[in-house]
Amino acid sequence: MNAVHPKRTVAILTTAIVIAGMAVGLSACQQSAPKSALCNNQQIEQSFAKQQSDVQVRGCGVVKSVLKDDTKGSRHQRFIVRLEGVQQTVLMAHNIDLAPRIDTLKQGDWVDFYGEYEYTKQGGVVHWTHKDPAARRQDGYIDHQGQRYQ
Repeated sequence: MNAVHPKRTVAILTTAIVIAGMAVGLSACQQSAPKSALCNNQQIEQSFAKQQSDVQVRGCGVVKSVLKDDTKGSRHQRFIVRLEGVQQTVLMAHNIDLAPRIDTLKQGDWVDFYGEYEYTKQGGVVHWTHKDPAARRQDGYIDHQGQRYQ
């Protein structure tokens, strides 16, 4: 039976610990990646520059301000989002007749969203952030504090 030399055992264990540490470090780096890397705000920025509407977009950013609900016709919760990684804001128009209201939403909160972009001179509007009851459009959503609203 071959005996393992103590110095060789230490070298093997040290290598294993270094490799494990590198794997943990990689996970930590991936978790600390900028949130903007997970967004597609450039698509919104390009749609604004080209004055395009009816574009399905995914985006994210910080709530700049919470506005009064639009209560004419279908009710919409409205708020302005400063898009992460680009120099633009969008108005979010979240239909609260078809989707739950985000009661805990406040200025400074982070949101991820998926919906339909409509061009306006002010930066644009994102709506259809809910399920389509007629199943004619892609379902949208707003993610806020670990909860999906659609």
